[in-house]
Amino acid sequence: MPPTDLKSSPRFDRTSAAILDAAARVFADEGAGANLASVAAAAGVSRATLYRYYTNRESLLEALAADALGDAASRLADAGLQRATVEDAIERIVRAFVAVGARYTVLISDLPRVEKADKSQLQMPVRAVLERGVETGVLRNDLPVEVLNELLAGAALSAIKLTQHQHLGLEEASAAAASLFLNGARPR
Repeated sequence: MPPTDLKSSPRFDRTSAAILDAAARVFADEGAGANLASVAAAAGVSRATLYRYYTNRESLLEALAADALGDAASRLADAGLQRATVEDAIERIVRAFVAVGARYTVLISDLPRVEKADKSQLQMPVRAVLERGVETGVLRNDLPVEVLNELLAGAALSAIKLTQHQHLGLEEASAAAASLFLNGARPR
């Protein structure tokens, strides 16, 4: 990583953001094995500059995972989950995850990297919605919230894959996943 004084500069932030944006696009088009020279070219920087910011593919992918989690957390924070009905909140959660997943497709094939990252800023708002759903009787109470969370994540992941393979658009895939989860998670 660059020296601390460089990291705090606005130029670092702009260049880093350009590299991450380019990496998301290039990896989405070419896969995780994409040439880092292609990432540098797409970002409008030299390979030497890319390597000053991200010393290797691993550090770039780790930064991309952190960027994706930050993007998802920001979308959840903006979704007004606490003011929405449980059904609407779940639809918003799925839509946020599918939108982020569509942008960061390389991370879907590299889930262990994402699993290692700190996801607490994502888990807390989702858990709050699921708990509210169970408490209000909107969601079934015979399954622990952790199980409901895993099932919701699985539905969102499937929706992301449907958008990647262009079987459904983002909105249609999000709506289908949320509906499938909600109807299967309703009380018996």
